[in-house]
Amino acid sequence: MDNKKIDLPQFTILVILITIGDSILVLPAIPAAIAKQDAWLSAILGLLIGLFVVYLLGTVGKLYPHLTLVEYNEKILGKWPGIFVSILFIFYPLLSVAAHVREIGDFTTTHIMTNTPVIMVNLLFVVIIVMGARLGIEVIARSGEIFFFFFTILFVVFVIALVPLIDLKNVQPILEGGIQPVIDGAFTVVAFPFMELVVFLMVLPYVNHQKKIRKSFLIGSLCGGLVLVIIISFTILILGYDLTQRSFYPTFALAKVIRIGDFLERIEVILAVMWILTTYYKITFYFYILNVALAQIVRIKEYKVLLYPMGMIITVLSIVISPNAAYFNDTISKYWPFYDSTFSVFLPLLLLIVAFIRKKHER
Repeated sequence: MDNKKIDLPQFTILVILITIGDSILVLPAIPAAIAKQDAWLSAILGLLIGLFVVYLLGTVGKLYPHLTLVEYNEKILGKWPGIFVSILFIFYPLLSVAAHVREIGDFTTTHIMTNTPVIMVNLLFVVIIVMGARLGIEVIARSGEIFFFFFTILFVVFVIALVPLIDLKNVQPILEGGIQPVIDGAFTVVAFPFMELVVFLMVLPYVNHQKKIRKSFLIGSLCGGLVLVIIISFTILILGYDLTQRSFYPTFALAKVIRIGDFLERIEVILAVMWILTTYYKITFYFYILNVALAQIVRIKEYKVLLYPMGMIITVLSIVISPNAAYFNDTISKYWPFYDSTFSVFLPLLLLIVAFIRKKHER
């Protein structure tokens, strides 16, 4: 297995990048379709609830800080029930990686290389994912430190360029449909960035200073969540909820309206770079977790032998997982949050309850 270690700042930056992930581009459309002009309230509520989810995950991680999720599944639930739960768990990063690779392919063939087959874009992206995962968690985290600096600069420039375009009329009237649409919209905001952080339970043993991990986990998710709150709020304030909900990539549409004088316009490339950067780290991290988890389940000492066959599986699965972008976006927004909650809420609660019962019984 990967015996390298990462420091707390590297861990925090990794949490920020993966919290933002692909959500910076596609997330605003989902709460906008549910809560309409109150989507910004859904974003804030989703952030607050999401921090409780992250706290729950951090609490589970403290049960056995030197074991991964797969290892303490067996320790808490027993050997065979633990293996069964772990097998179910590996389908989570497997489907997530395939879905995100398809998302990359759809966006690229729609807005950048329109005449390129989506399978070729997916294949090329899978190649660099395999390369990144092969280098291990330490290299992923350290390179994340470098690219996070560039991401921060690009994000600040992006926000500053958008501020003059804000129109407060787009968020009025507030709570026109009541509080229920805001709550429903918040559920999706919780699911996509925050519940997906459950995969970090596989790398907590590789982080130095175990006692401060939960704090770093919360700080990272808070910072990443604030970025998404800003993005969702700006799409509503500038585009309005109607245009936001009808767009597959609302943040990209937001970047297209930026125009400062006669010399600075069409800077959507900034948004594209930020999105590809954070999405790459998210997919690579998920792919790394997938192979490490599978290696631990089948008792293989070196996870790297699984990378190439798993890369081929991901390439094929990214094509068959959805016939087109419209079906993909509709399915994800409706059903994926429930899939997220299965592994990010119910599984951690199950582990906490069973661990509590076992410790009480041992006493």
